[in-house]
Amino acid sequence: MAEGLLSVGLDVGTTTTQLIVSRLRIENQASAFTVPDMTITDRTILYESPIHFTPLLDETHVDGDGIRQIVAQEYENAHIRRDQVDTGAIIITGETSRKENARTVLSALSDYAGEFVVATAGPDLESVLAARGAGAVDHSACTGARVLHMDIGGGTSNLAWIEDGKIISTGCLNVGGRLLKFDGSGTVTYVSPVLKGLTGLHPSDHATEAEISRLAQLLTQALEMAAGLRAPTDLLTHLTTSEARCLPSRGSAPAGDGGEYTISFSGGVADCIETDLPPLQFGDMGPALGKAIRQSRLCQNYRLGRHTIRATVIGAGCHSAQLSGSTVFHRSVSFPLKDLPVIPISSQEQQSPDLPHLIQARCASQDTTAVLALPGYPSASYAQTTALAERLLQGLPAGPIYLAVEQDMAKALGQALALRTDPARPLLCLDRLRLPEGSYLDVTTPIGPALPVVIKTLILSH
Repeated sequence: MAEGLLSVGLDVGTTTTQLIVSRLRIENQASAFTVPDMTITDRTILYESPIHFTPLLDETHVDGDGIRQIVAQEYENAHIRRDQVDTGAIIITGETSRKENARTVLSALSDYAGEFVVATAGPDLESVLAARGAGAVDHSACTGARVLHMDIGGGTSNLAWIEDGKIISTGCLNVGGRLLKFDGSGTVTYVSPVLKGLTGLHPSDHATEAEISRLAQLLTQALEMAAGLRAPTDLLTHLTTSEARCLPSRGSAPAGDGGEYTISFSGGVADCIETDLPPLQFGDMGPALGKAIRQSRLCQNYRLGRHTIRATVIGAGCHSAQLSGSTVFHRSVSFPLKDLPVIPISSQEQQSPDLPHLIQARCASQDTTAVLALPGYPSASYAQTTALAERLLQGLPAGPIYLAVEQDMAKALGQALALRTDPARPLLCLDRLRLPEGSYLDVTTPIGPALPVVIKTLILSH
């Protein structure tokens, strides 16, 4: 039987705030004699809001009340009530996520959020959101093309290297259209601190078209360096964000090897690449940056994303739900569990002798208890199960243990862990779950031998 869920996606970005409303079709694709397998089989966008400029109190403070008013008005325009919304995501991206009162914004929207995923997106998550929401991952999967996706917004450019429909690596540069702002006469009203040393312009200066163009060309050179199309200099280091772990690895196509790949663009600046716009039209350097990109090496082999300025919000709208299988194990757990962040462990990492240290590092980066997601072993032996339990305990911090494995071995693994831990220590092992990076998990009260779970994953394809 198919069911429908009403989903809302909200993206609060450096420059713009957008909202979409979608209807999701949910079907149980398992047979009548197996554990249910709930899957999103169709998605229809019912409403897309106008693109609003993100309201600011000043250059360092987001206007939480202003954003709340936008959301309230768009709910009214979409003819929906808060109690009708089943699921969704609110994502705060770009420079907005660094504003001093980003948490105040989340608080202002709390009663609209409900059971939503609410995240201040770092460069990794935002790069993934943009690449999938723009259709770059689908393009790579369908054509086999290698793709470097660049989402160029108001404050940052989020990069993702994609091969065979899989995101291999991500990166982020302080390159965006709103790093320099001016009024209708060309008088500078704002210069981002990241441009220090790159321009002589200051607030109240008059910016000439030539000065704006030179800065846009300089920022474009940094994008070329990140793409491997220009030798890297200190400029690339200067503009790489402090949060970014790395720039995209070109994988099997390092700079200069002649390997074919496509550069894909999304974000507000992407809309300025193929269209000549007056340089002062938006009160920022977006048109000049788009023109510089069009004239650069970046456009030798490129495509615009299926969605450009709406890429992130298209990707931020919904969750998936299913049941964990019948081999689960739980002890001393107080249900329900809400909004547990997921730490994925790959098959290679699971086999690595450094697994305990890897778990320690990843758990330390979380400010709350997380779910460790493992592939597990098909038809796991007793020796494999006990060895894995002991290695996990070497790395896991004190406190509750929450695990999810893809294979049907949760009960055996849970029992092995239970024998080696204090009976009062909460312990939960779920099976038959594949939890992607950037997702969150809810677990409710058991139904018979199974545990209903909600995998609050950002559904990114459209």
